Amino acid sequence: MIGLIMAGGKGTRMQSDQEKLLLEYKKPLILHVIDALKNSNCFEKIIAVTSPNSPQTHKILTKNDIEVLETLGENFVTDLNYVLKKLDDHIFVTSGDLPLLDGNIVKQIVDARNPEKIWTSIITTKVFQSSLNLEPECIVSFNEEDHVHTGISIVNASKIKNFDSVQENYIIINDKRVCLNVNTKTDFELLGSF
Repeated sequence: MIGLIMAGGKGTRMQSDQEKLLLEYKKPLILHVIDALKNSNCFEKIIAVTSPNSPQTHKILTKNDIEVLETLGENFVTDLNYVLKKLDDHIFVTSGDLPLLDGNIVKQIVDARNPEKIWTSIITTKVFQSSLNLEPECIVSFNEEDHVHTGISIVNASKIKNFDSVQENYIIINDKRVCLNVNTKTDFELLGSF
């Protein structure tokens, strides 16, 4: 299995000149995600996806011996699809802005997946996110309840022929380690309260 970190976004919602994934929470946000994947001991390889939007992030990744794939940086979905077409394995996809992620929760997700499913996304309930004072944006209705995408999926890239026809499977994990995507200054400020 390959661990894939999406690290090429513009971070425009942060309204900052600094690249979002380099914001410091004890260390740069992206390094928390790298350490979580490494510490899980679940991956033969870890790859990060960068773009022209994230040149400093690219530098810190290569300095930490992480293999980097460059995309055009159009948007998360386009960049992810571009990379998945190049890979032929089970891929653990995570956003680079989940600083509470750790090796234990990564291993729990890998162990919980059904390898027969082509695309499994980790979601939390909107109620859980609200209890943490988070204001999620990517809402999905599942079992007649609002849920939130965490930015984590496990994909069997070898079975994808056409991205439009892939059925998404869900695993609900209400755990703060998977739900704090740092997208805004408010999210970053909340980080200190966890």
